[in-house]
Amino acid sequence: MSEAVADPESLPSKAPSVSTDRGLRARLAKDRLAQRIVVVSGFTVIFVILAIFLVIFAEVLPLFRSADVSLTETIQTGAEGEIFGMGTDEHKTVTYVVTEKGIFFQSMKGKAGLPRVELPDLSGAKITAGSPAQKNTVVLGLSDGRALAVRIDFEITFNDKNERSVAPSAEVLDFIDLDPAQRPVRLVRHHVGESGYVVAAVTGENKVTAVMLTRKKNLMGVVKTKKSTYEFQLPNKGDITSLTVGHELNAVYAGTASGQVIQMSLPNDAQEEAVEVIGATPDKAVGISLMGFLKGGMTLVLGDREGRVFSSQVRKGEDGRYHLNVAHEFEGHEGPVRSMGYAQRDKGFITAAEDGKIKYHYGTSGKTEYAIDSQLGGRVVDVLLTPKGDGIFALDEKGQLANWTVDNPHPGITLDTLFNEVLYEGYDDPEYSWQSTGGTDEFEPKFSLTPLIFGTLKGTLYAMLFAAPLALFAAFYSSQFMHSSLMQLVKPTVEFMAALPSVVLGFFAALWLAPRVEELLPSILMMPLVVAVLVFSVQYLTEHTGLRIFFKKKPAMEFYFLLLIVLVGTGMAIGLGMWFESVFLQGDFRVWLLDATGLAYDQRNSLVVGMAMGFAVVPIIFTIAEDSLSSVPKLLSAGSLALGATRWQTAVRVVLPTASPGIFSALMIGFGRAVGETMIVLMATGNTPVMDWSAFSGFRALSANIAVELPEAPEGGTLFRILFLAALLLFMFTFVVNTLAEWVRLKLRERYRVL
Repeated sequence: MSEAVADPESLPSKAPSVSTDRGLRARLAKDRLAQRIVVVSGFTVIFVILAIFLVIFAEVLPLFRSADVSLTETIQTGAEGEIFGMGTDEHKTVTYVVTEKGIFFQSMKGKAGLPRVELPDLSGAKITAGSPAQKNTVVLGLSDGRALAVRIDFEITFNDKNERSVAPSAEVLDFIDLDPAQRPVRLVRHHVGESGYVVAAVTGENKVTAVMLTRKKNLMGVVKTKKSTYEFQLPNKGDITSLTVGHELNAVYAGTASGQVIQMSLPNDAQEEAVEVIGATPDKAVGISLMGFLKGGMTLVLGDREGRVFSSQVRKGEDGRYHLNVAHEFEGHEGPVRSMGYAQRDKGFITAAEDGKIKYHYGTSGKTEYAIDSQLGGRVVDVLLTPKGDGIFALDEKGQLANWTVDNPHPGITLDTLFNEVLYEGYDDPEYSWQSTGGTDEFEPKFSLTPLIFGTLKGTLYAMLFAAPLALFAAFYSSQFMHSSLMQLVKPTVEFMAALPSVVLGFFAALWLAPRVEELLPSILMMPLVVAVLVFSVQYLTEHTGLRIFFKKKPAMEFYFLLLIVLVGTGMAIGLGMWFESVFLQGDFRVWLLDATGLAYDQRNSLVVGMAMGFAVVPIIFTIAEDSLSSVPKLLSAGSLALGATRWQTAVRVVLPTASPGIFSALMIGFGRAVGETMIVLMATGNTPVMDWSAFSGFRALSANIAVELPEAPEGGTLFRILFLAALLLFMFTFVVNTLAEWVRLKLRERYRVL
C-alpha cells in the first residue's frame, strides 16, 4: 500500500515574521554604518598623512625660494668732490659718503641730509686713494705719503615712544706715515682686527708699505699704541693693480697687471717676513682689478679687468710655501670689476663693474644667485651689503645712491650643497660634511645631508643583518616544529620585547653592551661559527645514538637541549676568542685592527647599534612572520604529508611559499622600524657624520640628527628648514619603501595563491 505524497504547492506557505524583517533591516543598517565608518576612517588616514606631508613640505619650500630683490629708492646724497667710499649703520638708518670734501651723512628714514663732517687739516695734502669702509673705519691715502684713518660712530637712542634715533659722528684715529719720500699714495687698503688694524699702501714702483697699529690697555687703564712698519720690494710681475690685507693681520696681498698674486708675510711669532708669488688667475695675461677676503679670511675673491670673478683659497703646501688654489669661477661681467661688497654673516659677496650690473655670489656654493641693474646715471664707484645682509647700496660718481631691499634668508643653499661634495674653507678636496655649529663667528656651517642618509642606511643595514635572520628562523621554527607548550611561552615573551622603550635599549647598549663588546670582540666574532659547528656536531651524534629515540618520546626536550648546547658554545667562543687575541692579535684586538687595516675602533659603533636595534626589530618581524606561517591552511600541510613529503619538505616547499607575502611584509615593517629609530641610534653611536661601512665606527642618522639639532635651531632659520627637509626625506623614503613592499606582496600573493 503506497503512501500518499502531498503536493508541495498545495502546502500552506509560511510568511516571514515581522521580527525577522526587523532583524534583517537592522543588520543591513549596521553593515552600511560599519562600511561608511571604515571608508571615512580610511579617507581620514589618507588625509592626515597628506596633511603631514604638506606641513613638512611647506616648511621646506622656502629653502629653495629665489632671493627677492626690490629697488626701494634712489636718492641724491649731496656728496661733493671725488668719492672714496661709503658705509651704513646696522639698521640701514643712516648712510655716509666719504669724499675729498668731507664725510656726508644721509638719513634713509627722513630722506634728509645730515650735517657734513669736515676732515681734519691735511697740511696742504690731497686725498689720492681710499680704502672701502670696514667695520665703519675708513682709511684715506694722501699725496704726501701719509694715510688718514677715520672711524664712524653711530649713537643710538630711544625716546618715550620707543622710537629709535641714530646720531652719526666721525673720529680721527691716526695720521700714518707710509713713505719717507712723501710720494703720493696710489693704492691703499686696510683691515680692522680685534686688537688693532693694518694699513697697506702702494707708493713707489713695486713697493708696498704696511703699518700695523695695535692698542693694548694696561692694568691702570692706560691705552698704549704700538706701531710697526714693514716695507716690501715686490718682484717685477707687472704694475700693482690691487691690494688687500689678510683678516688675521699677518699678511698683505697684491695683484698685478699680469694676473699674479703676491703674498707679503708680516713677521710674528709664527712666521718670518717674506715675499712670495703664490699663484695667478687662470688667464695670466689679464690684470687683477680688485681682490678681497670673504668672512673667515681664507677665501680670496679676485676680479679681473675682463670682468671675470674667481674665488681661491690660500693654503700652505707640504713644501712650506703658500699656494693659491682656484676654487670657483662665478658669472662674470662685461667690463672690469670695480667694486666689491662682502657679507658680514656668511660667505656672500657682491661685485659691480662698468657694465652697470651688480651680481650676488656665494663663495661656498660657487653660484651667482642673482643680478640687478644699478639704475644709476653715472659709473658705480662703490657697493656694499648691509650688515644684516638684508639690503644693497650702490653709489655712483655723481653721489647718487640706490637702495635695494633684499629678502634672501637662505643664501648658498642648493641641491648641490645639500647632496654633493663641497669644497669648504680649509679643506684640500671637496667633501660630504655635516657640521651645523662651530665655536667662532667665522665658522662656516656645513649642511650636507649625504652623510646623514648614509648613516641611516648603514644603521638599518646592520640592524637588519642582526634581526632578520634571527627573527625569520625563529618564526619558521616556532610555527612549524616547536612544541605547543613551548610556543605558549616563547611567543608572548618575544612580543613582550616589543614593548621595551627604545630609550631603555639605547641606555642599555651605551652603558653595558658597548663596553662588553669592546672587551670580548674577538669572542663575539667567533661565536656564530663556534656555536654552529657545535650544534651540527651534536646533531650528528644525536642521529647515531639513543638520544634520537629519547627526543621522539619527549618532543619538547630538544629545545632545552639545544639551548644548553648554545650556552656551552658561547662559553667556548669566549675562551677561544680571549686565547686567540692574546696569541695572534698582540693582546689587544683594537691595536691590531689599527695596525693591520688602519681602521680605528670606536666603543659606540655600528656593531653595537645593530645588536641593540636588533632587539627592537626582532619582535616585529617575528610576530608578523610567525602569524603568516601559522595562518597557512592546515589542509595544504596535511595534503603534502599525505603524499609522502617530510615535515621539513612540507615546511620549505609548501608553507614557506604560501606565507611569503606576509614574511615580506614583516621584513619591510621591520626595515621601516629600523630606518626611523632615534633613541637607540642617538645613545649607542658616537653620532658622528662619517661615511664608511666599517662595523667598528659610528654614524649619524637622519632621525637622530633631527632629535639633536631641532631644539637648538632658530625657527624659520636655515638649519630649521634643513632639518624639516631631513624629515621629508624620511617620510618619502618610508612611503616609497612601503608602497614598493605592498606591490611586491600582492605579486607574491597572486603567484602563490594557487597553492
